[in-house]
Amino acid sequence: MRVAAAQAAGSVMGKFIIFAGLLLVVFGAVVTAIEHLAGSRGGILPGDIVIRRGGFTFYFPIVTCIVASVLLTLLLSFLAGLRR
Repeated sequence: MRVAAAQAAGSVMGKFIIFAGLLLVVFGAVVTAIEHLAGSRGGILPGDIVIRRGGFTFYFPIVTCIVASVLLTLLLSFLAGLRR
């Protein structure tokens, strides 16, 4: 009985690790695509706040945060829909 439970737990853990790895690959591809689309600007979108004064630079990526939030919400909603 214990062997069957251990095998079932191992199977679930293996599936989780594979899923986490695939999720990291997708995330890496999305980040790479965003960097490629942004070009030499390095991911700074219009609307992001950048203040440069002397030797000080303040960068607040408000639009980037909003875009990332929307994309993650859509992705997680899609994944949640697949589970149903």
